[in-house]
Amino acid sequence: MDFTRLKTARTDAGVLEVRLANGPVNAVDQPMYEEIATLFRNPDAVASDIRAIVLAADGKHFCGGNDLDEFATMTSANGGHRMWQVREAFFAISECAVPVIAAVHGVALGTGLAIAGSCDVIVAAPDARFGLPELTVGVMGGARHLARFAPQPVVRRMFFTGEQLTASELRAAGGAVIVAPDGGPLDHAHRIALRIAAMSPTAVRVGKAVLDRIEWMDLRSGYEFEQAATVRMAGFADSKEALAAFREKRDPRYLPLHRSNPLYPA
Repeated sequence: MDFTRLKTARTDAGVLEVRLANGPVNAVDQPMYEEIATLFRNPDAVASDIRAIVLAADGKHFCGGNDLDEFATMTSANGGHRMWQVREAFFAISECAVPVIAAVHGVALGTGLAIAGSCDVIVAAPDARFGLPELTVGVMGGARHLARFAPQPVVRRMFFTGEQLTASELRAAGGAVIVAPDGGPLDHAHRIALRIAAMSPTAVRVGKAVLDRIEWMDLRSGYEFEQAATVRMAGFADSKEALAAFREKRDPRYLPLHRSNPLYPA
């Protein structure tokens, strides 16, 4: 599958690295939205046995937002279709069959913030900057994405003021951002992806679909849906293998929260 604004590379461990590659600041235009939707809707068409995706970017910045020159050509006549393309791209990331870990450096502004917010996990350099400059250019749309990983008071502060926060500041304000301790978000994101890739692939994919659904459910409905998925997974061999490894303590990769695992948090 050929892309002009994205780059892909698969590791032997089943991790697919996807890079935004539309220099100089990876501004997103309609062809790029289409490529994002195509790739994340069906990552298995890109490579086989994909178990996790790391979403990073070329250049000095993760994503500077929309291509404003193209955005200025939007009218009431073409706006509906364009906004549909934008939604499809974001939803393709958030509903991807496997977990997606964002590795953010430089700036993630507007659409860039929404792309990161559509991922399951965000890892960022300490000085990476997140922002919603939407009111300054007369648009809306990113607040809901920011609300996936930041408290409402922070969302409103960033939305109404256009103020940018570094990853360190956002984390201190309660944002669910992992600040890469060594300043290198890409390596840290790959370590998380490798940990996910070591799990039962069936369990991860079913679990991803479950979390995508229960995010919008109440507690009772969500828990019942999750229990039903547990019954479904009982029929898959790799899920049984994960349970056996946990019970017999054979493989620490399957024991991320077990006290016998050296990675168990103190």
